Amino acid sequence: MRDRRDFTAAVALALVALPFAARAQPPTTKVRRIGFLGVASAAITASRVEAFRAGLREMGYAEGKNLFIEFRWADGNYDRLPVLAAELVRLKIDVLVTAGSPGTLAAKRATTTIPIVMAVTGDAVSAGLVASLAQPGGNVTGSTVFGPEHNVKRLEQLKEVMPRLARAAFLFNPDNPSSVTENRDIESAAKSMKLEISYFEARKPAEFDAAFKAMAKRQAGAVVVTDDAMLNSHSKRIAEIAGKRRLPSAGNTDLAEAGGLIGYGVNVPAMFRRAAYFVDRILKGAKPADLPVERATKFELVINLKTARAFGLTIPPSLLRRADQVIE
Repeated sequence: MRDRRDFTAAVALALVALPFAARAQPPTTKVRRIGFLGVASAAITASRVEAFRAGLREMGYAEGKNLFIEFRWADGNYDRLPVLAAELVRLKIDVLVTAGSPGTLAAKRATTTIPIVMAVTGDAVSAGLVASLAQPGGNVTGSTVFGPEHNVKRLEQLKEVMPRLARAAFLFNPDNPSSVTENRDIESAAKSMKLEISYFEARKPAEFDAAFKAMAKRQAGAVVVTDDAMLNSHSKRIAEIAGKRRLPSAGNTDLAEAGGLIGYGVNVPAMFRRAAYFVDRILKGAKPADLPVERATKFELVINLKTARAFGLTIPPSLLRRADQVIE
């Protein structure tokens, strides 16, 4: 009897000794881990990452509580992507999120089992990322845009502003697999507009000056800048060089906001926010192969009137009326 009383007292003392918080804690909530493979730098991608985080919060996820995000940044150096993707895979993450064809391809080559969500990428079917939009197959899903259409539209807008334009330049990154399709489509569009189009490569910012110098030698009257993570990351630098070269430019909306003439493209932060939807579905048991890839349908047009005045250009009223934003 005494032994039983002693045992009961010992248990009671042990319970009293436990920290109150430890005894009051609810059952443990499963913590999920997301890998984020950034093609550009953390600073340049900050607004897009915040949009992604906002989407996750709307889905009920709280970083540090039921969710952790592991970031890896390539800083525009595509050669680093395979190594960074492999690092994330070794962390045994639940989902890998990335953007752009180079980043998604690196992720896909790094794993065939971990679900991959592309926040935004070029033509996912042509790049071999998914079998089809309706039935992606494999471990990749998310959102896609058809980049060649953007470049054709930008060329058309430049021609609308500059009816006498005879020669145009196209700036692209040859390390981006989407460039093959983009080059072919913009050449076809240029022919239909009776324009001569020349192609200029830039794999890194150090090659910008040489590319624009070559454009001047070819007497290009304007330049279309394609969508590419490295190029998009340096929109301000590209706009500055184009301005010094007196070369009207058209690219994504960031380019126009940085001083380029025309910006046309999708609302990228909105697509990063939408990526949270795919992550949530996957964490709740859905398979990427069964989640149809969404294609962007909403586009924005930004006109920089300040830049137009600097070039002595008049923006047609019809183009101004179509603009979502006009920078004075």
